[in-house]
Amino acid sequence: MAVELFNNGTHACLAFYDLVDEEADHAVQCNQFLIVDGQHGALIDPGGNMTYSGLLMAMQRFFPSRDLDYIFATHADPDIIASLNKWMVATHCKVMISRLWTRFIPHFTTGKDYTHRIAGIPDEGMNIPLGQSKIKALPAHFMHSEGNFQFYDPVSKILFSGDMGASLVDHDQAAQPVRDFDDHLLTMIGFHRRYMISNKICRFWVNMVRQLDVEMIVPQHGCRFEGKAMVNRFLDWIENLQCGIDLMTQSNYRAP
Repeated sequence: MAVELFNNGTHACLAFYDLVDEEADHAVQCNQFLIVDGQHGALIDPGGNMTYSGLLMAMQRFFPSRDLDYIFATHADPDIIASLNKWMVATHCKVMISRLWTRFIPHFTTGKDYTHRIAGIPDEGMNIPLGQSKIKALPAHFMHSEGNFQFYDPVSKILFSGDMGASLVDHDQAAQPVRDFDDHLLTMIGFHRRYMISNKICRFWVNMVRQLDVEMIVPQHGCRFEGKAMVNRFLDWIENLQCGIDLMTQSNYRAP
């Protein structure tokens, strides 16, 4: 079931939280997103083969898949774009991803040349026209991927943050916003300590985000942060987190 994050009548943002089969506890929960502006639409991180059919059917209520303009990919992990070949066949959309990954993308397809539909985002980011709006591709490199972007929608003031802010919960929990930040920490601290590369990178990211008018941070796994107070709680926390290489010592690099 889709959750409407924003809708002003001409511009809407939808989230899909329940498309991964979690019964066997064999796949991480992940979220997919749809931005619609008038007659134009973009999917963010549509996921792998587990999510394709459900997302394809669920999005029709809000936007016809045949008219999809873009897939925005934060990075190239399988839970982000492993279903890419099916989307390339079923739609005429373009894929926007870090230019570091444009020559890796064909490995998700069956061999047909889709070069003209794969667009590399430069390291510094860019503004991407979508209908009457512009989506900002924000640099988020090494959080956790070498070539990583997040997508900020100035109309809804939502930051689609990829793995930054992720929490490991089931889809019922993921569909709800964070209510108690301190309790929520238990679901995300381990992930961020391992997946975020360093405190230095986190601080650079926080400085960038604080220059934007952000009302909601919506990660690709787990719960969203709604309202400026909760957004700032998260920014204050991640700004001071020791993570990644900050925590590594020689003892982590020994032959078994």
